[in-house]
Order: sequence, then C-alpha cells, then structure tokens
Amino acid sequence: MAIIDTHSHLFFASFDDDRDQVISAAQAQGVEQIWMAGVARESWQTQASLAANDSRLRNAYGLHPYFIEQHQQSDVDALAQWLADHDAIAVGEIGLDATCAHFDKQRSLFIEQLKLAKKLQLPVILHHRKTLDEMIPLLKQYGPEQGGIIHAFSGSAQQLQHYTALNYLIGVGGVITYSRAQKTRAAIANASLDCLLLETDSPDMPIAGYQGQRNEPKRIKQVLDALVELRPEAAAEVEQQLFQTSHQFLLRAKARNQ
Repeated sequence: MAIIDTHSHLFFASFDDDRDQVISAAQAQGVEQIWMAGVARESWQTQASLAANDSRLRNAYGLHPYFIEQHQQSDVDALAQWLADHDAIAVGEIGLDATCAHFDKQRSLFIEQLKLAKKLQLPVILHHRKTLDEMIPLLKQYGPEQGGIIHAFSGSAQQLQHYTALNYLIGVGGVITYSRAQKTRAAIANASLDCLLLETDSPDMPIAGYQGQRNEPKRIKQVLDALVELRPEAAAEVEQQLFQTSHQFLLRAKARNQ
C-alpha cells in the first residue's frame, strides 16, 4: 500500500545537496506523494519549481508564525495573488504559536489567511502551540468549510475532538514514536481512524532514536509502524484508510482548482 507524507518542508536549504536522493529513498519505502507546506513568501517560488519538475510533490502555501517578524500585510496580498495563479492543495502552514513573539500580529495574519482560504474554498494546514483556546473560536468564525489538517498533533483526546468536530483531520507524526507521549498516543489510539493522516514534518520533528538528525520522508514508515501498534485495526486496514483519507483531502481543493 502506498503512503502519503502529508507535511514536509523539502524546499528547505538543508535538502539542497541531496533532495532527489531523499525523495527516491522515500519512494523506496512506499511513499507515493510528499506534500510541502509553505512558511514564507520567499520560498513559494522554490516550492512551485520543485513540484513542477516532480509529480510526487504537492504544495500548500502560507505564512508560518515562526517567521512572524518578517511577514507583512503585503505578504497576505501576495499570497492571494499567488494562490490565484498556482495550484495548491491548501493554505498553509498557518496558525498561532504562544512561544513566538508578536502574538497580536500572528492573530491578525492568521485571521486574514483563514478569510483567504474561505474565499478561495481551500482547506488549511494549521500550526498550533499552546493556543487551543484562541484558535477554536477563530476557526469557527473565519475558517473555511473545507476544514483542514491539524499539523503535528500532540494533545489530548478532548483537544482532538474539538478539532474533528470542526471538520479537521489530525496530522500524526513522530511524537507517537516516543513512549513518554502517553496522552497523545492514547488520543490517537482511540480516535476515529478516518480522521488521521501521516506526516514527518521533514526536516523537523525527528522520530524516536533519530534525535538531533535531519528528519526525512522515508521515516514515515516508522511513524506508520508506531500507529499500527497503537490501533486495534489490522495493519492493512490502517494503511488503506490513511491512503483513502489523504486522497479525500485532496478532493477538498479539487473544485477550486478545476
């Protein structure tokens, strides 16, 4: 069964020397597609160029809160134009991060990007850190009907339910490979299987045993193995549902891109 890595940053400079080999290594592990989530205006062209030359790559574009100091209002306008001119599976990676500075600016840009996604009928890919109470009301008020993906979920079962009730899928990554992440592992083990997606967040979010190393899409197989261990379903059923859910997510943007 083919696997889809639903969140990566393969356009980062850390892959410049061996990107083709990284993609080939992932394919050897059964990875059919790798989705790239944008972070800043400066990287969108690189993303587009990579995907234009490799059908295994798909793009989302957005303004990540980590880079809030460099983002300007004009970047939101540029994003609107970029999305009008380029194929995209989602608006992202966007969100709120309580550990980053300029929270009011984060919130403003997040709202503007949610409004843009709603206008364009695109789902969103969300970054969140210690911001559930702030994020849920904004998603209810401004979020697109197409919902989106909660990237790098690391919360409780109750938090997971808050998101799935709003039509958001749950990005399952390296956190579940750590035995100490008991709360998140339990939430993922008991969630509805059809709300889960696999991701690596390459080059970030290393899995257990690879701390300090660059993460790669090929390691999604180990995330899958960890998920299968947590779930009551047979491995084949888990793999089939993950693949089906990933392709169904692409359909959320299909009408807009036709």
